[in-house]
Amino acid sequence: MALNLEQKKAIVAEVSDVAGSALSAIAAEYRGLTVDQMTALRREARDNGVYLRVVKNSLARRAVENTEFACMQEGMTGPLILAFSQTDPGAAARVIKDFAKEHKLLDVKLVSIGGKMLAPSDIDVLATMPTYDQAISMLMAVMKAPVEKLARTIKEVPGKLVRTVAAIKDAKEAA
Repeated sequence: MALNLEQKKAIVAEVSDVAGSALSAIAAEYRGLTVDQMTALRREARDNGVYLRVVKNSLARRAVENTEFACMQEGMTGPLILAFSQTDPGAAARVIKDFAKEHKLLDVKLVSIGGKMLAPSDIDVLATMPTYDQAISMLMAVMKAPVEKLARTIKEVPGKLVRTVAAIKDAKEAA
């Protein structure tokens, strides 16, 4: 069933709104996947805070026109599913990559983050990016390390003195 002009405008506005606030975007060709497989992909995406949508390429090009994902317009050909990360930059890449491992028919065509196009093979780099919580914990570990080292160093001085006195005492007892 063909869409009328108002429906097309609504789709473009919705995708444009999502793309405007998204952190990264993936476009993958889904040709050959069954309805059940697509439903499983959508469920996985929803659970991970990823907006997933199949949109006509002409509408998708208009939707990303004034966003940082405008660089994807040239590559939007064929049946594509668009995935936008809403919560952390690597979410869409992780969902698509994990799903593509099990379903070889899902083929990544476009990867974009921060207004730059990446090669489709760079989805691994994007997928391994730490989440917000992981990044905070790594930062805290780096910040905590000097304080821990100082505490260990300060504690070592009296400990060494006690060991030295104990060694002298043992030496005198042995003699």
